[in-house]
Amino acid sequence: MKKIKIDSEFEVYESLSETPSQVSELMEHAVKARLRAYAPYSKFLVGAAILLDNGEIITGNNQENACYPSGLCAERTAIYYAGSKYPDAKK
Repeated sequence: MKKIKIDSEFEVYESLSETPSQVSELMEHAVKARLRAYAPYSKFLVGAAILLDNGEIITGNNQENACYPSGLCAERTAIYYAGSKYPDAKK
């Protein structure tokens, strides 16, 4: 057996005014992407934004299906689009 340790680190901001401008810009893109989500069943709209190493910002949103739960989450749609459109960029 092999033991693997995984650590996570988060930055928590007390208010939006403390948020770095690059993070604020990504949040704005995610909010706009959320408006294009398709969630007629849960009514839970989600948006995501990814900054690639080439400077491109890719967005995604959740897409529900009548065969719930076989929809797509916002993060997944953004990651798949980024991989398709910019296969050499780091995500």
